Amino acid sequence: MAAQVDLAIRGPAAYGLAQRVITEMEAAGVWPTPLNFEIWLNAVHEPDGALATEIQRVLAVEGSISEADSERLAAKFLPRNKLSEQMRDAGAVLDRELSSVADVIAEAHRSQHAYGQTLAGASETISHTNDGQALKTLVASLTSATAKAQAETSKLEQRLEASTDEIARLRDNLDQVRREAMTDALTDLANRKAFDEQLARACAHADATGSPLTLALLDIDHFKRFNDTWGHQTGDQVLRYVASVLSRVCGETRFAARFGGEEFALIFPGEASGAVACALEVIRKEIASRSLRRRSTNDELGAVTISGGFAERQAGESLLALMERADAALYRSKRTGRNLITAAETRARAH
Repeated sequence: MAAQVDLAIRGPAAYGLAQRVITEMEAAGVWPTPLNFEIWLNAVHEPDGALATEIQRVLAVEGSISEADSERLAAKFLPRNKLSEQMRDAGAVLDRELSSVADVIAEAHRSQHAYGQTLAGASETISHTNDGQALKTLVASLTSATAKAQAETSKLEQRLEASTDEIARLRDNLDQVRREAMTDALTDLANRKAFDEQLARACAHADATGSPLTLALLDIDHFKRFNDTWGHQTGDQVLRYVASVLSRVCGETRFAARFGGEEFALIFPGEASGAVACALEVIRKEIASRSLRRRSTNDELGAVTISGGFAERQAGESLLALMERADAALYRSKRTGRNLITAAETRARAH
């Protein structure tokens, strides 16, 4: 079962995990900067994942990890860094757009001011002359000034329209990047960061409305055996299969995420433990109902099973406490035979 980073670094396993990270960084000759520590923490958390694989590739090719490598790895594999980089790029483009629009507006302002002075001068001239030729010259001047003002206004409108389009494109791009940063690339489910944010929102809504909220953690049984026997590509096939079932059963009202490694998390807003137990049994039975085959060779992989634990949130219960209860229930399913769904024990309230 994959380590749960956020839980582990706040519990008794934190020191052991940190020591493993430091040991691996030292072996790779990498300085323990905050960025490097975060990269290696995620790699140790998911040793078979894309980040850990890329680290090993870079080490094999270059023999070490440079600061530039670390920044590249963070930008590519750590969603927060990827989003920040895209935000910086978008901010630079937006600054250029706003600067360009400001220049056009300033020029239009100068043109309008000059046009106003021309009109004022024309009014003064008209009130003091009866000379027909002078009036013709004045009309010609006003026509020219009006055309110039119209041209500047049209230029401003076109530039504003172009900037509006560019800003809309930037907004769409940032929305897409945010979605990508919140999505697990392998399974197309929400990733851990998206899960953390969604659980916080769900808890806040439950507190505000008094509605029930249940959290479930699921883990693929004997997943390491799939990887060791058939290779990581087959393991990825198993992960995608389980994710497809979760996505289909959860639909629009529930929230499914890849929690890390072979573990998944489900949020059931507005659903109490009884309804959730039924839904999880549907998921467990459907996943186990098919015998998978290896795509490359058509070899029989056998049935995939999952173990799960779920906890209905108690009033005022913290996110960490809720996750710990669901995780403890998952471990009980593992210890008592696997291919089981177990309800969490109710935590006694302090008086």
